[in-house]
Amino acid sequence: MTRPSFDRSVPTCVSAVLAALLLSASALQGGGFDAPKQVPTGAQARPQIQGRPLAMDDLVAWCIVPFDSPQRSPAERIAMLKRLGFTQYVWDWRAEHIPILPEEIRLAREAGVRIRGVWLWIDAQTDSVGSLSEGNRAVLAAFAEAHVPVEYWIGIHPNYFEGLDDAARVAKGAAIVGYLRDLAAKSGGTVALYNHGDWFGEPTNQLRIIEAVGDPTVGIVYNFHHGHGQIDAFPELLPRMLPRLRAVNLNGMNPDGPKILPIGSGSRERGMIRLLHASGYRGPIGILGHVDDVDIEPVLAANLAGLRKLVDSLE
Repeated sequence: MTRPSFDRSVPTCVSAVLAALLLSASALQGGGFDAPKQVPTGAQARPQIQGRPLAMDDLVAWCIVPFDSPQRSPAERIAMLKRLGFTQYVWDWRAEHIPILPEEIRLAREAGVRIRGVWLWIDAQTDSVGSLSEGNRAVLAAFAEAHVPVEYWIGIHPNYFEGLDDAARVAKGAAIVGYLRDLAAKSGGTVALYNHGDWFGEPTNQLRIIEAVGDPTVGIVYNFHHGHGQIDAFPELLPRMLPRLRAVNLNGMNPDGPKILPIGSGSRERGMIRLLHASGYRGPIGILGHVDDVDIEPVLAANLAGLRKLVDSLE
């Protein structure tokens, strides 16, 4: 079988944190996502901070489509990303967004903004090996028709594993992941397992599924905001995940929540990020827009500000 042609290796160079990292940390006061007074653009949005921990040039905007209260069009969304300095993002969606996907792919390509990945949600009521939901089929088809290779971030509903013992869960998970891997590879794409809670969201179980698939191209996307129950275990989990780690989505982290918190306003993410940097990971870092019923532009800006604050404190 032909495997994806684009580079799947984890980047090793540390260069510049992109996009609005000179924003004031005052946007984080009170733990909320208040809009900063001004969002830097252009050259001002790209400070060169060579050599600082986590000074990566691979920031990815995530959770920016369904959560955006202005309900931006593809053109408006891409313009917003460019204002903040993002060069890539991962596309999340609901059924109502599927008709705009071909236009979004085209406009992103024309603007030089990369759609790096796409969310796929597997539900036992609609998805099985050999038969996917109409929405999942449409998303796969849109990228295949546009000849755009992406990484599919795979989440699986708990109902997919109901009534099964542990070994059967691993086998069933490996079967659907292998099936999706094969579909993605037809258009040059890959798959990565997305921790979204429950049994499938445990990195240990994801690693067992990947081992059962037996394919080094299958990775893991680790989300801080779905990892509150793993904070204390993170030092042990990280080195085990590292060979498979394709992206890490950051969040403020307090052990008791809330689930979504600006980067830099929690009590534990600083230590987790320090560990991430010390591990040698230099891959994509996701900047979250995951807040209901708000304009996600200031949410992204506040998270970028929090990351800058933490980068400064880690020197």
